[in-house]
Amino acid sequence: MTPLVSILIPAYNAEPWIAETIRSAVGQTWPNKEIIVVDDGSTDQTLSIVQKFASKTVSVVTQENQGVCAARNRAYEICQGDYIQWLDADDLLSRDKIAKQMDVAEQSQSKRTLLSSAWGFFIFRTSKARFTPTSLWCDLSPIEWLQRRWEENLHMNPATWLVSRELTDAAGRWDTRLLGGGTDDGEYFCRAILASDGIRFVPDARVFYRTAGSGSLSYIGRSNKKLESLFLAMQLQIGHLRSVDDSERSRAACVNYIQGWLPNFYPDRQDIVKQLEQLASSLGGQLEAPRLSWKYAWIEKLFGSAAAKQAQLSYNQAKSFALRTWDRMMYSCKHENGLLA
Repeated sequence: MTPLVSILIPAYNAEPWIAETIRSAVGQTWPNKEIIVVDDGSTDQTLSIVQKFASKTVSVVTQENQGVCAARNRAYEICQGDYIQWLDADDLLSRDKIAKQMDVAEQSQSKRTLLSSAWGFFIFRTSKARFTPTSLWCDLSPIEWLQRRWEENLHMNPATWLVSRELTDAAGRWDTRLLGGGTDDGEYFCRAILASDGIRFVPDARVFYRTAGSGSLSYIGRSNKKLESLFLAMQLQIGHLRSVDDSERSRAACVNYIQGWLPNFYPDRQDIVKQLEQLASSLGGQLEAPRLSWKYAWIEKLFGSAAAKQAQLSYNQAKSFALRTWDRMMYSCKHENGLLA
């Protein structure tokens, strides 16, 4: 029998893009699929938009706002799939993404093989998505994958993965203490990777990762709750890796991982900075204070680190807004002219 693939979508205040995301799930060429959307107490029109898609293959579930991890856990409790496709409410799958990965899965001798794919950034126009290969875009062992990721401070979008039910059960549930901002999926897939017997990269399968700006769940900014969630996720992931490989290379990769995220805590959360310095020291490393570029160094000298950090965040937000406004305008023009985005 053709394996059933469950596409699980947590949604919270995703009104601008949830319809496009669901259409990318419904349009998958893999024939045997179910789509489960869990609305996590949205206060905009997300739920009413989602309900228009309700059908035999699209189930809509609602719950009070409990966070993205709780929504994902709820979706998994309901689903019946042999394989799991996690999909955030603003990202898109290429039409044959799942089919390409299932072709490889059905040839595999193990249900513990974890399947990954290519992914690219976009804002509104998928035709402008940038697919930039990294050293993670190949077949790797679990330990090698995690070491490379932290040595080079690389990212893998959550939707790239296709996970068997056996491996999903082995990884366990999403940690509801984590609040997004790259904290929840990194920790979860760290467990999934270590529970796997290896990663198979499927280059022809593609995911479109939307950069939604400061209003997105993945944006951390200066939110103390998200910073504390990030700190917890970092501690958990380092613990996961060291529990199976505490080699010199793994410890060095962990130190580099900490260094890469340090600017998020500096200078506002000196309490966490000190704990990260102690953690790095226990790993045999030493952290360097984050250095601002020349654009903000003069602000730091005149007004202090906090002012320089705020200037940097404000500039990045303004730049993101300008890029998003331009891309939205071009996207709208193409749609008005009946062209593909």
